[in-house]
Amino acid sequence: MRNLKWIGSVLSLVLFSHTAMAADEAGMVKVSKGSVGLERGGQRLAAPVGTRIFASDRIVTGADGSVGITLRDNTLLSAGPNSTVDLIKFAFNSTTHSGAIDASVKRGTLSVISGKIAKATPEAVSFSAPGMTLGVRGTSFLIDAGQ
Repeated sequence: MRNLKWIGSVLSLVLFSHTAMAADEAGMVKVSKGSVGLERGGQRLAAPVGTRIFASDRIVTGADGSVGITLRDNTLLSAGPNSTVDLIKFAFNSTTHSGAIDASVKRGTLSVISGKIAKATPEAVSFSAPGMTLGVRGTSFLIDAGQ
């Protein structure tokens, strides 16, 4: 009986951790070519197709790299070679489609096709690069932050 309680406690903890992690997940890498990685919690990780992306991740592409990411609200992000993109904030309510996106292009290029958040609450979507901040009003655009 005691073992069953212990197993139940462990399973509850695992399920809670998995649920909390799924809630924080911002999206997923759908296309990855060449050198593509991310920085999370002080660690550098490879970012092949299928890699989960979380708010506060930094996505980095090398000279031969490019990456396509689909966020949970169907926002599409495509970073070209030699790019560094910080996903500062991502929140999404799949019922109301409200939420927030805050991302910064430190260098390189980022193409964006906005998703459900920009349609529901456009004032909650912000992209920045050195010297500028772009508010989104439900559209597509390209940011070139240079080197």
